[in-house]
Amino acid sequence: METPNAQKRFFTKQLINWHHTDNNRQLPWKSEKDPYKIWLSEIILQQTRAQQGLPYYLNFTKAYPTIRKMAAANDEDVYRIWQGLGYYNRCRNMLATARYISNELNGKFPDTHEGIIALKGIGPYTAAAIASFAYGLPHAVVDGNVYRVLARFFGIDTPSDGTAGKKLFHSLAQELLYKEDSAAYNQAIMDLGATVCTPQKPLCDSCPLQKQCIAYKQDMIALLPVRAKKLKVKDRHFNYLLLTNEDRIWVHKREGKDIWHNLHELYLIETDKPVGIVELQKIAAYKALAINGKPTLIEGMKQQLTHQTIHSKFYSLAIGKPDAAVFEDGKWVYIKDLKKLAFPKTIVSFLEKNFYF
Repeated sequence: METPNAQKRFFTKQLINWHHTDNNRQLPWKSEKDPYKIWLSEIILQQTRAQQGLPYYLNFTKAYPTIRKMAAANDEDVYRIWQGLGYYNRCRNMLATARYISNELNGKFPDTHEGIIALKGIGPYTAAAIASFAYGLPHAVVDGNVYRVLARFFGIDTPSDGTAGKKLFHSLAQELLYKEDSAAYNQAIMDLGATVCTPQKPLCDSCPLQKQCIAYKQDMIALLPVRAKKLKVKDRHFNYLLLTNEDRIWVHKREGKDIWHNLHELYLIETDKPVGIVELQKIAAYKALAINGKPTLIEGMKQQLTHQTIHSKFYSLAIGKPDAAVFEDGKWVYIKDLKKLAFPKTIVSFLEKNFYF
């Protein structure tokens, strides 16, 4: 794709002008120069939109104002603050990186793009963002907002999720970068995508780029950007047993490489399809409890993850004598202490709704 230089100059100039005159988006990390806090905000924003991520950012920076404070933190405490964001592998990487910087780099965040991208859990986008916002280095950020703005303005129909598309968009983004103030440019293009050139119902009449936007001129806004891969979503069925013994509840910490690693959950029986109480009682994992009582269905919930839909059913079941070997890989926790543990969002919602928190 050959783009006229005049169109490129128009794009960068208008974007910078808009940023300095009309971009009123206020977020605490936008004027931040501390690489630790910029890194923290970018990790959180990989998980959710800015307004949803703001409370998490404020909670983290309050609990751990410096990278050394985070490095010294207890894993469980960090997971509890992260609770609800999902993709807990990113939280583990965040802790590992904080400890590496604290212990191996004497608490000093790398100040080169090469040094930043070498850190655990940091990819091209996050490295570019930290390099630009913290140190003013000339690296263009390319996230979903940037893909959308560039695809629409330049009329790019090359799939953004393919190898050729990623190369094209990254090259174009770097070429358009306003190197005199890379931080302002990167913030501007992301803010424009988040507030004006939105996925649905973009505010074209308020857009500083409308005059030369190909998608606007050719009525292609809804068609761009193009994605080649259709997301495949897997359905999973989780049957949770709320096992109670007086004022205690049995919980288990998830292990392995599955979702929610290192988070706590209730007694889980996963099935490949929805089951009722009678069917549930016939499953080996239920029989292993060696309990005569019949479980009581409390409620069902659904949680949508990126590649999975989790259909959860919650049952209650009182345990008289919790001495079965099946309980050895978990622990009995007093109800008043449940808040001290980190749980997946679905279980947090269930416990809150049923007054266990």
